[in-house]
Amino acid sequence: MSGRTQDRACPERTCVGCRERAAKSDLLRIVEVEGACVPDHRGTLPGRGAYLHPASVCLDLAVRRRAFPRAFRVQGPLETADIRYHVERQTL
Repeated sequence: MSGRTQDRACPERTCVGCRERAAKSDLLRIVEVEGACVPDHRGTLPGRGAYLHPASVCLDLAVRRRAFPRAFRVQGPLETADIRYHVERQTL
């Protein structure tokens, strides 16, 4: 045997807010579109992606740490209203 298991390994990503690793399926992919952070529900939007737990705590940490501009390699602040709306709607 080659040492591989029959189960496929689940890809992991790091949340830009809390910096904890989690399964890719548990995180929300975010992309930058024209100076705004936009949730990518299907994971098909082009460009660099950042991953975030769909929780307001992680979103607040990411904004406070300026994680989105760093993740997308852009200068200046990014608009996060779309993400905040999505996260708050998910927690209801």
